[in-house]
Amino acid sequence: MSTVAVIDYGMGNLHSIAKALQHADPGTNVQISADAHVIHAADRVVFPGVGAIRDCMQALHQLDLVAPIAQAARSKPFLGICLGMQAMLSDSEENDGISCLNLISGHVRRFAQDLRDEHGEILKVPHMGWNRVRQKPHPLWQGIPQDSRFYFVHSYYAVPDRAEDSIATSDYPAPFTCAMARDNVFAVQFHPEKSQVVGLQLLQNFLRWDGAV
Repeated sequence: MSTVAVIDYGMGNLHSIAKALQHADPGTNVQISADAHVIHAADRVVFPGVGAIRDCMQALHQLDLVAPIAQAARSKPFLGICLGMQAMLSDSEENDGISCLNLISGHVRRFAQDLRDEHGEILKVPHMGWNRVRQKPHPLWQGIPQDSRFYFVHSYYAVPDRAEDSIATSDYPAPFTCAMARDNVFAVQFHPEKSQVVGLQLLQNFLRWDGAV
């Protein structure tokens, strides 16, 4: 039986993502854990998260999860979600500047407070709700139509240093990277577990993915 470890560092709706993964493939053994041995033994790893990046990084260091996460990101199919995606970059503007895991070189920026759409209407921060996603080719988009809507809740967004690491964009109002990929790593700013049919399809694709592009 294939196993997927959902990293538990005290932040994120872990049971929601675990339930969605189990629904995506009832034959998969989903384990929520902060145990490095469980993470190491799993066939795939999911790195979720919501909240503040400072609390995230403090928890990862306190639980000695930095090295196990880095090892998993080098060696097996690895999915970052929301704050988990942001933590994978080099640093974040949040909390007056925080160093992150640097698994993918890049930075996390805050949406400006005076964002307006094409009609001059103010756009609220956080960016919350359904938004279209423009994909670039990748196995995890299989069966998901171009411009499908996914569910977002965030005030900060990823800016990878390498353009090729951006595997999808969304607009608020300018384009921003909403998914990153490199080798066996894939990460999304939106919440697949809250994105209904297309989110479930993405999780199914991840659970079948061997990490090859």
